[in-house]
Amino acid sequence: MPLTKLEIDRITPGEKQVKVTDGLGLYLLVMPNGAKYWRLKYRFAGKEKVLALGVYPEVSLKEARLKRDEARRLLAQGEDPGEQKKKNARKQLIETSSTFKAIAQEWWNKMSAEWAPTHASGVWRSLEIHLFPTLGDRPIRDISAMDLLLVLQSVEKQGLHDTANRLRERCNAIWRRAVKTGRAAANPAADLAGELITPITKPQPSLTREELPAFMAALATNEHITLQTKYLIKLVMICFTRIGETVQAKWDDFDLDKAIWTIPPETRKLKRALKAAAAPHIVPLPSQAVDILRQLHMHRVEGNDFVFPSFFYRGRHMSKTTLLKAFERMGYSGKNTENGHVVTHGFRATASTILNEAGFNPDAIERQLSHKEPNQVRAAYNRAQYMEERRTMLQSWADYLDKVEQGGDTTLLAAMHA
Repeated sequence: MPLTKLEIDRITPGEKQVKVTDGLGLYLLVMPNGAKYWRLKYRFAGKEKVLALGVYPEVSLKEARLKRDEARRLLAQGEDPGEQKKKNARKQLIETSSTFKAIAQEWWNKMSAEWAPTHASGVWRSLEIHLFPTLGDRPIRDISAMDLLLVLQSVEKQGLHDTANRLRERCNAIWRRAVKTGRAAANPAADLAGELITPITKPQPSLTREELPAFMAALATNEHITLQTKYLIKLVMICFTRIGETVQAKWDDFDLDKAIWTIPPETRKLKRALKAAAAPHIVPLPSQAVDILRQLHMHRVEGNDFVFPSFFYRGRHMSKTTLLKAFERMGYSGKNTENGHVVTHGFRATASTILNEAGFNPDAIERQLSHKEPNQVRAAYNRAQYMEERRTMLQSWADYLDKVEQGGDTTLLAAMHA
């Protein structure tokens, strides 16, 4: 006889599994722990099979019978309901893993292994704030170029032009993954290249020739900045290298006897696709830089290969933001900016401006700045051609900074070069 809900609720579990039949192959499997599972016994291609239809009471008696009837309909059509259930599960899995958010998560998981933790969290946060609310749960294949453009334009309307452009670049990478894995036929983010407003790049805050003496004096006399941090600031000023590649410098990168610093491609600010083919950036070291490095080597932290080891994390290098905090203590950053705002990258502009005004070779200055040379043959030639010229230039620059710190005439660089 067919079951009733009252009979099902009254079933008492035994020491073994109990089968309670409803009819047409449907039965309830009662476990010793009281769990009740709907099962359908059927035959297909001469073989007896069992199909799971759910758990009671989540799947009611009525719902279980509807599922049984659907399975019998498939059998009448010559289809195996068990195989059809597997197909539906695979389809559901593919659909779940084909949403924009799911593919973005796959892309982020892969890329974040190569990123600094703060950058990785910032990238994910930008997706959470600007893209996931509108696009996250949608199948990526159904998102059109116009759908994406409208979302990016809404970010632009907030005045976040840089963010909108970065989001498009991240979407471009996410869609490339979707296309490669067969979950999208086209890449709408690539089609939107050039459709967003390109903001006018503002120059990094930098010190002028006239402002250098006060900054150097503030650096020398500030008692709240560690000696290691002061050395880092001076090395960046002398060599006008990027802060990221400077804090990542390791002792093996230096030959102090030859006064050479070899910056490997992996620490340079290059697009990932260019790093493999890029050459190291060679920096000739003035005597002042060598002195700084020898002083730091005397206090080298055991077990840490970095020239500027972290104060807080064993085996890691100093944070790039350390200098910004130092500038704030000096009155050159943050809320306390009575002396003007300074960022680390601005030292490169300061050096470039003063050296160009002094008449040094602009090509040699560009090589020292490690600006990308599009012609690789010319780049290799320039590195060799300008090495000694750069060495002379950097020594003049380091001597000039010494004179500035000692209160000398800030117009003397051109005379020194002559």
